[in-house]
Amino acid sequence: MTLLLAIVTGSLYAAGIFLILRRNMVKVIFGLILLGHAANLLIFTVGRLTKGIPAFVPEGSDMLTGRFADPLPQALILTAIVIGFGVQAFTIVLFKRTWLTLGTEDLDMMKTTDEPPKE
Repeated sequence: MTLLLAIVTGSLYAAGIFLILRRNMVKVIFGLILLGHAANLLIFTVGRLTKGIPAFVPEGSDMLTGRFADPLPQALILTAIVIGFGVQAFTIVLFKRTWLTLGTEDLDMMKTTDEPPKE
């Protein structure tokens, strides 16, 4: 299972980097989305997959014993999801604004911050 997740994570990173290097702004946004998902899977994989009980300390005990699920990677992934949604929302709004201002989604055509000449 860990090998499968490593392969999927590597594939998502490769696809995300490939899309970020494209000239189209929409592909850049999709690349950022894929990189966010790859980072979440990486944190999940590094946190060791266990089919254990929840990480609660039993009554009358000072520490956990045996197999248990680690809650820290899950909390980090939830935080990364929220941050990822914020970055995605920002890039979508930025794309909309550049489309309205410049009238293009090609990154090579966006060489200036001035408005395009009126014909």
